[in-house]
Amino acid sequence: MNLEKKNASLSVKDGKFLPISEDFYTLQGEGEHSGKAAYFIRLAGCNVKCAWCDSKDSWDASIFPLVSISNIVAKVMQTSADTVIITGGEPLMHNLDFLCKKLHENKYKIFLETSGSSEYSGSFDWICLSPKKNRHPLDNIYEKASEIKIVISDIQDFKWAEENASKANKNCMLFLQPEWSKRDKILPMIIQYIKDNPKWRLSIQTHKYINIP
Repeated sequence: MNLEKKNASLSVKDGKFLPISEDFYTLQGEGEHSGKAAYFIRLAGCNVKCAWCDSKDSWDASIFPLVSISNIVAKVMQTSADTVIITGGEPLMHNLDFLCKKLHENKYKIFLETSGSSEYSGSFDWICLSPKKNRHPLDNIYEKASEIKIVISDIQDFKWAEENASKANKNCMLFLQPEWSKRDKILPMIIQYIKDNPKWRLSIQTHKYINIP
């Protein structure tokens, strides 16, 4: 390995460069912060790969450019955002310590959207844990989660939701969200389930309804 490639490899390992699938300033569409303006950083790479994923293009990190953290932060600073949401893919596949450090130095609130299936790194003001059946969250993420969001695609997912709720910390908020392609069938089931189990709240993908990123 030549020196240039070795330095690039080390920079990725320590989180000073990250593969960016896309980044944009918009409104959060889901969960507790739905409707809030935020700058989204979608990191490439995913080891979960849900069949109904709406960002499958982000799965292969190798096809996306490595971007320096200084360039990422500079783009955020060109907007009016006060909050940055780090999503994926699965963002915890990467070392997020340096990115979070630089964003916090610039006074941004940082939210994370994760399946929780990879080792934790970074420092966050809010963590949305969205557990997936095909790659379960690591146990230590439940104590950190600010909200748990379960995507419901069939009736069996309600049992999965309760399994995860039983592991949640006492301050964690609980959301059920219909899988988008089945929303007309699933939404009435979720509404009735929440009426019967009011610890849960409804999350819908409002950004898709109003046609924003």
